[in-house]
Amino acid sequence: MARSQLNLMSGCGPRRVLRAIFLSLCASAMIVCLAPAAQADRLKDLTAIAGARTNQLVGYGLVVGLPGTGDGSGGQLALQSMQSMVSRLGQTAAVSDLKASNAASVMVTAELPAFIKPGQTLDVTVSTIGSAKSLRGGTLLMTPLLGADGETYAIAQGNLLVGGLSAEGLDGSTMVVNIPTVGRVPQGATVERMVDTAFLESDNIMMNLHRGDFSTAASVANAINAVFGPDVAVAIDSSSIRVRAPSDPAQRVSFVGMLENIEVDPAEPPAKVIVNARTGTIVIGGKVRVTPAAVSHGALTVKVSEDPTVSPQSTVSMNGTQTVVTPAEPIVTENSTIDVQQEDKPAFVFDTGVDLSSIVDAINAVGASPSDLVAILEALRAAGALRAELIII
Repeated sequence: MARSQLNLMSGCGPRRVLRAIFLSLCASAMIVCLAPAAQADRLKDLTAIAGARTNQLVGYGLVVGLPGTGDGSGGQLALQSMQSMVSRLGQTAAVSDLKASNAASVMVTAELPAFIKPGQTLDVTVSTIGSAKSLRGGTLLMTPLLGADGETYAIAQGNLLVGGLSAEGLDGSTMVVNIPTVGRVPQGATVERMVDTAFLESDNIMMNLHRGDFSTAASVANAINAVFGPDVAVAIDSSSIRVRAPSDPAQRVSFVGMLENIEVDPAEPPAKVIVNARTGTIVIGGKVRVTPAAVSHGALTVKVSEDPTVSPQSTVSMNGTQTVVTPAEPIVTENSTIDVQQEDKPAFVFDTGVDLSSIVDAINAVGASPSDLVAILEALRAAGALRAELIII
């Protein structure tokens, strides 16, 4: 069997020999990729291929066929758009001859995926920019979708799907469910131009980590080299790994497919404490540590009570033989009582190398609220006892 295989290989050209070697390497790499790894992530979940990105598209369009929920008489932009569209179709109409109650001026947005080709379709989102109350039942007319360079990459048109609705009574009462001023046209845009990428133009593939980390970048490079051989992958910084790839497009696609399924144990993230000051949400990373510190946190309540004493006064005067008593301004004597109350909450001590669970248990033991926890963490950071980055968002 070995001799027959050797004779078969000797009868093939150099290109076929290289292809056979590549396929053999791919098969062995696939076996390694399918081997189970504990708590490992695939490279497709950790990284993104440079050049394989989406592009944002936007366009201005006109929605017609609305049941009286359009821009109305004040929609000058919709009227001008209708006049321009009618004139392009060979008709002449004045703005005064048109009504925008059944039409709405809209902005149309879409995302152009990587490697999409002309003729394929996209989903588009349509949003009103005028005074239209609802897009339900409307039809989007032909709308060019432009990229950041001003070129047209897709054409959108179709019937809208609107998840919201609105209703208005004769007495002026209204009811709105969800958002009736935004709709979608599934597969409503046809791609007209392909975005050029450097995926097939370079000898290397650049893999960018979603979260930059030097340890993870080194682990990714080592995992790739363990599958495909030494010096195939090189970590060039904390976010990017350069990988040598086949020049043949078919082989490169298969190579990237196997590359994305290699599993790597990512490095543990740095110690951080995230505090959302608006919602009171606090997230403490698993590697947060504190140095020895004593914390005492209690609420101090000062209550001032006022109980004034009012003494009535009168003025006595003689009117001939009669005595006249006239009420006078009373004398008010202030009587203030100050009561100070402080909750009796014990202090707690953090020992060396305290982990996350101990921090949470100690703070819960004193009944600290989220705002109290923020104050404690901020004080620990100011004292230099918190071994983590405190981020307030």
